[in-house]
Amino acid sequence: MALTKNSKVLEFVEESAKLGQPDKIVWIDGSAKQIAALKEEAVKSGELIKLNEQLLPDCYLHRTKVNDVARVEDRTFICTKNRDDAGPNNYWMDPRQAYELANEIARGSMKGRTMYVIPYSMGVVGSSFAKIGIEVTDSIYVVLNMNIMTRVGKQCLDALGKDGDFIKGFHAKCNVDADKRYIMHFPEDNTIISVNSAYGGNVLLGKKCFALRIASYLGKNEGWMAEHMLILGVTYPDGEKKYVAAAFPSACGKTNLAMLIPPKHYLEKGYKIETVGDDIAWIRRGEDGRLWAVNPENGFFGVAPGTNEHSNYNALKSTQRGTIFTNVALNTDNMTVWWEGLSKELPEHCIDWTGKPWDPAKFDKKDKSTCAAHPNSRFTAPATNCPCVSPEFDSKRGVPLSAIIFGGRRASTTPLVYEARDWNHGVFIGSAMSSETTAAATGATGVLRHDPMAMKPFTGYHMGDYFAHWIEMGAKVTNPPKIFNVNWFRCDKDGNFMWPGFGDNMRVLEWILKRCENKADAVETPVGFVPRAEDIDLTDLDYEIKKGKKFTVDDLKEILEIDADKWLKEADEIEGYYKGTIKDRIPQELWDCLETLKSKCSAVKKPAKKSTDKND
Repeated sequence: MALTKNSKVLEFVEESAKLGQPDKIVWIDGSAKQIAALKEEAVKSGELIKLNEQLLPDCYLHRTKVNDVARVEDRTFICTKNRDDAGPNNYWMDPRQAYELANEIARGSMKGRTMYVIPYSMGVVGSSFAKIGIEVTDSIYVVLNMNIMTRVGKQCLDALGKDGDFIKGFHAKCNVDADKRYIMHFPEDNTIISVNSAYGGNVLLGKKCFALRIASYLGKNEGWMAEHMLILGVTYPDGEKKYVAAAFPSACGKTNLAMLIPPKHYLEKGYKIETVGDDIAWIRRGEDGRLWAVNPENGFFGVAPGTNEHSNYNALKSTQRGTIFTNVALNTDNMTVWWEGLSKELPEHCIDWTGKPWDPAKFDKKDKSTCAAHPNSRFTAPATNCPCVSPEFDSKRGVPLSAIIFGGRRASTTPLVYEARDWNHGVFIGSAMSSETTAAATGATGVLRHDPMAMKPFTGYHMGDYFAHWIEMGAKVTNPPKIFNVNWFRCDKDGNFMWPGFGDNMRVLEWILKRCENKADAVETPVGFVPRAEDIDLTDLDYEIKKGKKFTVDDLKEILEIDADKWLKEADEIEGYYKGTIKDRIPQELWDCLETLKSKCSAVKKPAKKSTDKND
């Protein structure tokens, strides 16, 4: 029975059912009774495995097919009438061709199955930030995950009313055929289609598909921003709170920063870090001239391997109740889960992520094929489980941003932290974001991979126009947040990380917030404002860069150092990226920033040493 009289919703559901031809239709009302019944049904069918109720209450394990374990960027399309509007950052398909292809694949694919209708809200229902979506799917797994990751139920339909608009999402598992797998976005139609996948990143359509690709396009047209950013709050000893948003490419410490636990002496003073969001931020201009942000999600879709009590205590604690684990290992001794990095001890009796017995004696951490859990295995956990979740998590107005932070993984050149001169310079810094690949991942070190604002796979339109939108947003606010860049990964000549990272990043965060309040000095350099080493709190910092060498103030000075020669090469590299990839849609303001970088580096470039060889 339909839960709404909204004719647009009813028409979409009717068209979807006509295409998929399910045996029955179930509307998701979001009630605890209905969700519990679906979990029980999924356990009976084998789609979910119930875990130990005493150790992991209301937790389940799910396994995908071995050909369906991650997002597939080369099967993910932006479908716009004008090819140029999709931009160089996206794969493009003509909308008419895309609809015909998707319909051909999905036609009759739900026969013998149930089609679930999921009304959901990105953002707190009733908030000015919130956007409503309707996803139809033939997967209980999708229903249960969407119930964790978004706000699901009849209240979303009530918020739509009789004629409200929404984002359409059609998902069909089909045969999970990798050759016919497509994730299609139609930003001009507010529509998403996903076929032949059952992996979360491709089928939880409220997440990257809606909250970033479609929302970034909506934001451009409506005057707000959808960003791949964490949001965290810092509570001072006197109770004052400050908020920052931060964007990092993968493997650059995003979740660790979102759930950071400060060093002991900060905790003793009364500092606290509170998590508003770990992945996505929707940002709007406030009446006070500041930018305000919300996390549109309701849960965490985190990578399991490497997560443990030491690397991210708060993330691990978030998984202890009401969580769905995907493609991790099953410890059959106590019916709990395990993954590489969870503990040093390897479980003796374990079923791997493919459902086969796992032999710990054959495990080789250098060989991913010997892992018990898939390297991209996941947990879907309610954000309310997080020990450091912010009291503002469910705020309808959001939180005001004092700072925006960009970061990447760079072994040299980029200092530990620096501040942009102004908003446009900050946009330039974000547009030039890149990380260096590692030998383990690519076979070559130091190869730059550009990922502007950590949005390369997620901007639903041309990246050059996205940069222009950032410039426009800065012009609309009278009190914009300051913009910073951080690099936790600078190395010494032997390849050792020079900064401890993790909780000690609080020391850098403190300086950033002091700069936002004009309470800390800085040194102007060709790249921006860099801290004086004495202004970073190193109290009780106990970090061994390498055996027998403790961290010193001189090490800090070294990782704050700016080498003009290296930055001139960096400027050339950025110019090459602009001209070779983004081309003619780069805003003039960013070209101006690039020229400023070049001129300032040239002005301080050290002259070549004169030779003392008399034969020269």
